[in-house]
Amino acid sequence: MGDPHGIGVVGLGVISRAYLNTLANHPTVRVVALADLDAARAVAAAAAIPGAEAVSVERLLHHPDVATVLNLTIPAAHAEISGAAIDAGRNVYVEKPLTVTFPQGRSIIDRAASAGVRVGCAPDTVLGTGTQTARAAIDSGLIGRPLAASAVMVTPGHERWHPDPDFYYAPGGGPLLDMGPYYISALVHLLGPVRAVIGAASRLRDVRVIGSGPRLGQRIPVEVPTHVTGALEHAGGALTTLTTSFDGVATTAAPIEVHGENGTLAVPDPNTFDGEVRHLALDGPGWRTLEPRAGYVAAARGIGLIDLVRSDVMCPPRASGEVALHVLEIMTALLRSAAEGRRVELTTAVERPTPVPITPAEEWRSALAPGR
Repeated sequence: MGDPHGIGVVGLGVISRAYLNTLANHPTVRVVALADLDAARAVAAAAAIPGAEAVSVERLLHHPDVATVLNLTIPAAHAEISGAAIDAGRNVYVEKPLTVTFPQGRSIIDRAASAGVRVGCAPDTVLGTGTQTARAAIDSGLIGRPLAASAVMVTPGHERWHPDPDFYYAPGGGPLLDMGPYYISALVHLLGPVRAVIGAASRLRDVRVIGSGPRLGQRIPVEVPTHVTGALEHAGGALTTLTTSFDGVATTAAPIEVHGENGTLAVPDPNTFDGEVRHLALDGPGWRTLEPRAGYVAAARGIGLIDLVRSDVMCPPRASGEVALHVLEIMTALLRSAAEGRRVELTTAVERPTPVPITPAEEWRSALAPGR
């Protein structure tokens, strides 16, 4: 089995806790180094992980025991940190989105290929039993030929709960680049890649007010669209309508619905790993819940990195940089379409990632991972 794969974590904000809960206790990997602009935060995180040390970013990138850098910085720093890790000969797994702009993302993937290292990217929620069970149902022909889908995310904005929400309203943020990766990645797993998009976008207000934490009441500028909608033309012929918004209050719409010739699937929130997949058959008696039939059971943030570490030529990583680049191009093309008022054809195309067989928690949490 060999020694555990060494992980260095850059960026110890809110999302890091979820990743560390998974990785710090997994036998396949070992968290050896942590770095953050706030050195005290790195020290505190390292103290909770046996054998880990708090270091500078430069030291982490060249740490002899770090094989993969987990990049959890804010979106604006994704390209810089991932690029530096690649240049240091390290694999990279980055929080979504891959980068802020498509050219940056293209550069990261090309540099990694030249350096002979791998890139993975969130979200890995699509590897759980929710999205994977829905995919297995589609692939088995349960709803017949898929014709269309809808994906809807509506919230009043993250400033209501996040203590430092500035980056959500700066370039690289907004509802599409922040939450869109969950929905669009799921749609790629379910229906395959996208060949063209048509988008529209708006911004309800230019200032947001922080609603919690030590900065309660502070006003922050809004620099990006906060309501984005559009149509995705999948290469296989299906059409998806997508809505992402930080301007609404709530919605009763299913997070994702997939419509086929013979039935419809209601897919759970792709920001979670599990949830009910419901099926309504043409002329059927009513909605029924499908038993989980695929995916990592009780999965958690970091499963995509573990999947990357265990990947090989026969089974490439599922939360891959290539999928993330395609998702990034879809999102940036929607924004460009909205700005220019035209249909935009994509330049990237990916294969649907390999399905995840049903894998009990005790298996994916083990060093052998029979479900891989």
